[in-house]
Amino acid sequence: MARRRWQTFTRTEGAHHLGWLVVVTLLLTAVIVSFPEYVPLLVLVVPLVLSSILLGPRQLPWFVVFVLLFLVVALTKQPDFNVRVVIGVIVIFGLGLIVLLGSFRRSRLGVAGLMGESMFVDLRDRILKQGRIPTLPSDWYVSSELRSAGGTAFAGDFVVASRSASGARLEIAVVDVSGKGEQAGTRALLLSGAFGGLMGALPSEEFLPAANTYLLRQEWDEGFASAIHFSLDLVSGDFVVWSAGHPPAVRRSAGTGKWSVLPSSGPLLGLIDDAEFEPVTGSMSRGDAIMLYTDGLVETRGRDISSGIDKMIGQAERVLRGDFRDGAARLIDTLGSADDDRALLLVQRR
Repeated sequence: MARRRWQTFTRTEGAHHLGWLVVVTLLLTAVIVSFPEYVPLLVLVVPLVLSSILLGPRQLPWFVVFVLLFLVVALTKQPDFNVRVVIGVIVIFGLGLIVLLGSFRRSRLGVAGLMGESMFVDLRDRILKQGRIPTLPSDWYVSSELRSAGGTAFAGDFVVASRSASGARLEIAVVDVSGKGEQAGTRALLLSGAFGGLMGALPSEEFLPAANTYLLRQEWDEGFASAIHFSLDLVSGDFVVWSAGHPPAVRRSAGTGKWSVLPSSGPLLGLIDDAEFEPVTGSMSRGDAIMLYTDGLVETRGRDISSGIDKMIGQAERVLRGDFRDGAARLIDTLGSADDDRALLLVQRR
């Protein structure tokens, strides 16, 4: 049994890093013992810091104990115990405790620090991939932009998009998960994959009911989300919009150059079983545009959301002026707060 545990210990991710760190620790200890007047104890901080990055939770606690044991060995060879030596010992033991606490938290994930970070980066990239707009005919243009709270890499707002097998229909959903930033990011990771699968597998009118059922089954404490689903016929320009507790879509008419708010109704996702979502239909002529967005752009403390929508429309008229190239990025720069997640998507028929 002991042999099997040792084999498991040495074969896990980071075992090759462990060997090098042990060698480095031994060499540094030897140098400290040989030249105590020139080499301080604090150099043992180097393998401690590297271990917190490279080792997994299985090896890390043992390595911290290993370093602290050799710290004691080096301490016995010090010519005198002055204030500098005492402070060095306190710093190293304190850092070892911090590394151990981080290891215990990381044990829930089961991987080393760098690998855990790369996993999250990969998941984040998958969210962005789900929202990548498919290649469209030359007479259609879509611009989208996503900004997370505080500039973090994870957000509770995301976009999923799909084009039908025949290529005649474009499906887009803008989703706002309860919470913001990293707090909502984990739920957004799961929902983006699930919603992307549902969008590609179901008829348009069944997407939001299926998404609602999926959220209800999760039984999360904060398990609700708002969403708006836009289904567009790329040939005729006819569209259908369904909303689930989401800010209404806004449409620009090329004939007047004015933006108008489309009707919006429907409950939030994840709250009501067998919820119904009423469609809003219309048709886009050449030059027309549709704007989908999340409440981070229009809702602030002390201001009604309708006032926020009016401000957004005013900014759209001023910033875009009929030019929609990179319009989502240019417009989002002027709207909302950096402390809230924000997503914006513009669809234009050229």
